[in-house]
Amino acid sequence: MSDATNDASTPGTYVEPGQEYTRDTNYIEDRITQDSRDGWPVEAGRYRLIAARACPWANRTVISRRLLGLEGAISLGLPGPTHDSRSWTFDLDPGGVDPVLGIERLQEAFFKRTPDYPRGITVPAIVDVPSGKVVTNNFPQITLDFATEWTAFHREGAPDLYPERLRDEIDDVAEVVFRDVNNGVYRAGFAGNQKSYERAYDRLFSRLDWLSDRLEDQRYLVGDTITEADIRLFTTLARFDAVYHGHFKCNRQKLTEMPVLWAYARDLFQTPGFGDTIDFEQIKKHYYVVHSDINPTGIVPAGPDPRVWLTPHSREDLGGRPFGDGTPPPPPVAGEEVPAILAA
Repeated sequence: MSDATNDASTPGTYVEPGQEYTRDTNYIEDRITQDSRDGWPVEAGRYRLIAARACPWANRTVISRRLLGLEGAISLGLPGPTHDSRSWTFDLDPGGVDPVLGIERLQEAFFKRTPDYPRGITVPAIVDVPSGKVVTNNFPQITLDFATEWTAFHREGAPDLYPERLRDEIDDVAEVVFRDVNNGVYRAGFAGNQKSYERAYDRLFSRLDWLSDRLEDQRYLVGDTITEADIRLFTTLARFDAVYHGHFKCNRQKLTEMPVLWAYARDLFQTPGFGDTIDFEQIKKHYYVVHSDINPTGIVPAGPDPRVWLTPHSREDLGGRPFGDGTPPPPPVAGEEVPAILAA
């Protein structure tokens, strides 16, 4: 996520000296729904999801889209792993231009919606292709709507990621995971004073201990199948050792030193739709290059070795049905693959 300014060469500022980090959670809250309540109807081929591989919030939407089989209904645009203070850019595409939207910067879609849009130009964002306007960047709602509003375009065998009977529990778990873990690592990493950092650090590891206890005897966070709650936790765990442990000083333990959470994370990583959305090189490049006020040298770590993610986890011994009454998704569509991790 970036600060929106008019200077394309200036890096963003992420740490305010002396201040506690507070995330701006004011997003464009329009929804794409079956009843078109906000003027945006569910319509295959009309919208484009912009979701950088590096970003954990965007990663959620890519996983959900994969599991539900929405690739044919919602196209995917992939910005590069780095951005300046102005916007995410499409530097991975030929000529640095998104091939569907015809823009170099995601900022252009925000400006078509609201000229001189004053907030951060963030991913994930969904863009209306005909108008070129951003529809929403409200990442918590996007995946819920994928699960509940886009059902007409779900693949055969798509799992129920937000089962109605479990929604209250999923919401409760997701709320504390966001506060203490998903956003907690940022509150530690972007803290501008020692006390703020230590508060965030303590809350993070207390919550990870709580999650470890919860997952010791059950395979998934809520119920016996993969749900929205697991997707939301996974994208933080996938980045923990590569980024948050060192770069954000979340260093009581590595994920690999927390046996239950490490086995849980590997279980999900090895499940189709999860690990095949993860690009560790893009993840590391984003954090260590973009956050220049934390890592002024711009040096990107060589490790850790990603092959550890392929080691056995034995979580299947706890039972559970990953996709419920559904089936695993097929392999990623052409052009959406990530580099494979080769076993040692």
